[in-house]
This record gives sequence, C-alpha cells and structure tokens, in this order.
Amino acid sequence: MAARAATAAASVVGTWRLLRWETRTADGQVGYPLGADAVGYLSYTADGYVFVAMMRAARPRYATSDLLGGTAAERATAAAEYVTYCGRYRLEDERVVHQIELSLFPNWTGSDQERFVALEGDRLTITTAPLAIGGTTTNCLVWERASPDAPDTLGQ
Repeated sequence: MAARAATAAASVVGTWRLLRWETRTADGQVGYPLGADAVGYLSYTADGYVFVAMMRAARPRYATSDLLGGTAAERATAAAEYVTYCGRYRLEDERVVHQIELSLFPNWTGSDQERFVALEGDRLTITTAPLAIGGTTTNCLVWERASPDAPDTLGQ
C-alpha cells in the first residue's frame, strides 16, 4: 500500500496546464466558471506543496500600471475572474487533499479540499464532490502535463 501511494504521488508531481474547467448541477446543467477557454496552472511539488492559479482568458487590464491600483470595479472584476490557492497536499488512494494555507477566496484558507484524481498518460482529471461554486455543482478539471517546449498559449 505504501509503495502504491508513493507511485501515485510521484505520478502527479510536476506542473499541469488547464485544458477545461466544467461545472455540472444536479439537474445536468453545464457551466464554465471562468469561460470555456479558461487558462491556468496546477503544480504539485515533490516536497508536498500544491499551487493553483486559474483565470478567465484575456481579462481586461487596469487603466493604471500600479500593481496595487485600479478602481474598485476593476479590482472586483479581476478577483471574480481569478482563482488561486496554495498549501500542502496529501494523496489518499484516488483522492488528493489540498490543505489550503493561502487563497484568494478567504473562506478556503485553513481548510482541506478533497479532490478525486484520475491519471491517464499526460492527462490529469480532477473532480469534486458537490461544492458551492456558482450554486451547488460538481466540478471536473482536465489538465495536461506542461512542457517547457510547448508554445505559450496563456499570454494575452
């Protein structure tokens, strides 16, 4: 059992690029919280840390170049179109538990978020039990292993 867990941990280690984030309601309605063309990265480190950053593609820029600037409306839109968190993780069979230490969504800070994982080649599929994301939804996030040789498709 310990050998299988170690193999599973080694297989998710690395950086993954978001292909799709889809939500589904109990009655089957499908949604895309950050758009059908959302972009992002997920990284699992060998020493047990996870980092997630996802955003709506081609978000509008602020009128100012001040990192801490922007109008209240610009900041609200930017936050609504971005999901990020990080912390430690642990694998338990076909589940990964993200132990969130920092999050743009403050309610997740200090929480454990359980995800179900399936790995097929260079594709990692992560699903959730029902969560409050735009209503109560199950979520399916499909990732591909990132390659430093791949063209930059995330830039604006």
